[in-house]
Amino acid sequence: MRPRKGSAAICSRCHQPAPGYDQLAERSFEFIPFWGFLVFLLYAMRRVECRRCEAVIVEEVPWGDGKRTLTKAYMLFLARWARRLSWKETAAAFRTSWEKVFDAVEHVVTFGLEHRVLGAIDAIGVDEIQYGKGHKYLTLVYQIDLDVTRLLWVGKERTIESFQGFFTLIGDEIAAKIVFVCSDMWEPYLKVVREKCSQALHILDRFHIVAKMNKALDEVRASESRRMAREGMSPVLKKSRWLLLKREENLQTEQRFRLRDLLRYNLKTVRAYLLKEAFQQLWDYNSPTWAGKFLDEWCRQVMRSRIEPMKKIARSLRQHRQLILNYFWAQKQLSSGVVEGLNNKAKVTMRKSYGFRTFRALELALYHSLGKLPEPESTHDFF
Repeated sequence: MRPRKGSAAICSRCHQPAPGYDQLAERSFEFIPFWGFLVFLLYAMRRVECRRCEAVIVEEVPWGDGKRTLTKAYMLFLARWARRLSWKETAAAFRTSWEKVFDAVEHVVTFGLEHRVLGAIDAIGVDEIQYGKGHKYLTLVYQIDLDVTRLLWVGKERTIESFQGFFTLIGDEIAAKIVFVCSDMWEPYLKVVREKCSQALHILDRFHIVAKMNKALDEVRASESRRMAREGMSPVLKKSRWLLLKREENLQTEQRFRLRDLLRYNLKTVRAYLLKEAFQQLWDYNSPTWAGKFLDEWCRQVMRSRIEPMKKIARSLRQHRQLILNYFWAQKQLSSGVVEGLNNKAKVTMRKSYGFRTFRALELALYHSLGKLPEPESTHDFF
């Protein structure tokens, strides 16, 4: 490729025409393969003596971006395929390297984050997911408005500082207009929400509440099963874990009969199971007032049950009573079910590539898959 005769080179810093200075050695730019053949653009870059920047600078070319060896069209092409396949599979399919696919995704995501419009955000959901080995977590913040769901923020670890980074990004003006916040009972998240958007209706995640209750029930079952084994009693609780944790409508016919037989025993596990099932009636209420009365009565029954794991749950529910009832004040239109669905997509993104070695690669992959970011304009689509 050669520059058009008589054309002025463009300064890559101020994007204005400037007088020429000299010409560099020929460079190659990798383009989209045609019919299995690799395609390269060869061009000798010019340097300009820019009076505005008061420096000698390499020219700007429409098909390239800085020192990257891939053309913009090829980076967009690879990035789109990297959303469908794993990055390793994308590299193998187009006979390039994983590093070049990473470079392409980074280019597209960086452009998208710089050009995305946050606009008015009515509802957000915050949750953490585990990644890597050990206790490594990401804080993910989603926009969960009724008409749009997308990933807004990826923070390292699940700390106050990581969540505060999201509010630093959006600024106080947008934060003041948030109407609903959905989260679990993780204290750092609760504290940041109280500080940064206290005007929002804070809704606790019903799915995490049920998960904690199932965990408490399983703890009661395991403890009582060990006690019965030590005392030489009949192992009636053996292989009963999923009988007790599954919703009754999801049980198979044989499991229903076995659960009916199990409920005849006067065991702590049975009493804990009945308390857990009774709690599910809370979500059938529409009135916050009646839901509050039911919650208070349920907690009173649990505190008299002498089942410590369940009493621990009741104390936690009493502590967060108002946040739980906010679900009903929001007319049951918002919950973290959307957040859990997006979390599953995030886990699929990580599992598809069998994990990422660095936080940066994982961050780019999540924004690329879930961020709904704008893409650079392209003269032609090669799909």
